[in-house]
Amino acid sequence: MSEQVHKLKDAVQVMHRCTATHRESVPVQETFQGKVVWAGVVEVFDISGNPKASRCYAWRYHDDRNESKFVTLLKQPPAMSPQSAVHTYVASLGRK
Repeated sequence: MSEQVHKLKDAVQVMHRCTATHRESVPVQETFQGKVVWAGVVEVFDISGNPKASRCYAWRYHDDRNESKFVTLLKQPPAMSPQSAVHTYVASLGRK
Protein backbone atom coordinates (compact mmCIF):
# COMPACT_ATOMS: atom_id res chain seq x y z
CA MET A 1 0.00 0.00 0.00
CA SER A 2 1.41 3.40 -0.97
CA GLU A 3 2.01 6.09 1.64
CA GLN A 4 -0.80 8.15 0.06
CA VAL A 5 -3.32 5.31 0.37
CA HIS A 6 -2.17 4.59 3.92
CA LYS A 7 -2.73 8.24 4.93
CA LEU A 8 -6.17 8.24 3.35
CA LYS A 9 -7.01 4.96 5.09
CA ASP A 10 -6.02 6.52 8.43
CA ALA A 11 -8.17 9.58 7.66
CA VAL A 12 -11.18 7.39 6.84
CA GLN A 13 -10.77 5.38 10.04
CA VAL A 14 -10.44 8.47 12.24
CA MET A 15 -13.15 10.59 10.59
CA HIS A 16 -15.73 7.80 10.37
CA ARG A 17 -14.75 5.73 13.43
CA CYS A 18 -14.42 2.52 11.50
CA THR A 19 -11.99 -0.05 10.16
CA ALA A 20 -11.05 0.47 6.51
CA THR A 21 -9.68 -1.90 3.87
CA HIS A 22 -8.46 -0.51 0.57
CA ARG A 23 -10.52 -1.83 -2.34
CA GLU A 24 -9.40 0.06 -5.45
CA SER A 25 -8.06 3.28 -6.96
CA VAL A 26 -10.31 5.02 -9.50
CA PRO A 27 -9.19 7.92 -11.73
CA VAL A 28 -11.85 10.66 -11.82
CA GLN A 29 -12.13 13.91 -13.73
CA GLU A 30 -14.83 16.43 -12.82
CA THR A 31 -15.71 19.15 -15.30
CA PHE A 32 -17.94 22.21 -15.08
CA GLN A 33 -18.95 24.23 -18.12
CA GLY A 34 -16.40 22.37 -20.20
CA LYS A 35 -13.46 23.02 -17.86
CA VAL A 36 -11.72 20.49 -15.62
CA VAL A 37 -12.28 21.54 -12.00
CA TRP A 38 -10.72 18.47 -10.42
CA ALA A 39 -8.74 15.50 -11.70
CA GLY A 40 -7.15 12.82 -9.61
CA VAL A 41 -7.50 9.41 -8.08
CA VAL A 42 -10.25 8.48 -5.64
CA GLU A 43 -9.36 5.69 -3.24
CA VAL A 44 -12.23 3.34 -2.42
CA PHE A 45 -12.34 1.66 0.97
CA ASP A 46 -14.60 -1.06 2.32
CA ILE A 47 -15.42 -0.08 5.89
CA SER A 48 -16.82 -1.87 8.92
CA GLY A 49 -18.01 -0.51 12.21
CA ASN A 50 -19.81 2.51 10.78
CA PRO A 51 -23.61 2.28 11.04
CA LYS A 52 -24.23 4.54 8.02
CA ALA A 53 -22.22 2.88 5.23
CA SER A 54 -20.05 -0.05 4.21
CA ARG A 55 -17.89 1.89 1.74
CA CYS A 56 -16.06 5.20 1.73
CA TYR A 57 -14.43 7.34 -0.98
CA ALA A 58 -11.34 9.37 -0.18
CA TRP A 59 -8.89 11.65 -1.94
CA ARG A 60 -6.38 14.38 -1.31
CA TYR A 61 -6.10 17.80 -2.91
CA HIS A 62 -4.27 21.08 -2.38
CA ASP A 63 -6.31 24.17 -1.54
CA ASP A 64 -5.64 27.68 -2.85
CA ARG A 65 -2.99 28.15 -0.14
CA ASN A 66 -1.32 24.94 -1.36
CA GLU A 67 -2.20 23.14 1.87
CA SER A 68 -2.93 19.43 1.61
CA LYS A 69 -6.53 18.48 2.42
CA PHE A 70 -8.23 15.10 2.76
CA VAL A 71 -11.80 14.45 1.68
CA THR A 72 -13.71 11.37 2.83
CA LEU A 73 -17.30 10.69 1.82
CA LEU A 74 -19.36 7.72 2.89
CA LYS A 75 -21.17 5.78 0.17
CA GLN A 76 -24.67 7.15 0.64
CA PRO A 77 -26.85 9.28 -1.62
CA PRO A 78 -25.83 11.27 -3.54
CA ALA A 79 -22.25 9.89 -3.26
CA MET A 80 -22.82 6.39 -4.65
CA SER A 81 -19.64 6.06 -6.77
CA PRO A 82 -16.18 7.64 -6.90
CA GLN A 83 -17.38 9.96 -9.68
CA SER A 84 -20.53 11.06 -7.84
CA ALA A 85 -18.54 11.53 -4.62
CA VAL A 86 -16.25 14.03 -6.36
CA HIS A 87 -19.21 15.69 -8.06
CA THR A 88 -21.03 16.01 -4.71
CA TYR A 89 -17.98 17.50 -3.02
CA VAL A 90 -17.22 19.99 -5.81
CA ALA A 91 -20.88 21.07 -5.90
CA SER A 92 -20.83 21.61 -2.13
CA LEU A 93 -17.89 24.01 -2.55
CA GLY A 94 -19.89 26.03 -5.05
CA ARG A 95 -22.69 26.45 -2.54
CA LYS A 96 -20.39 27.88 0.13
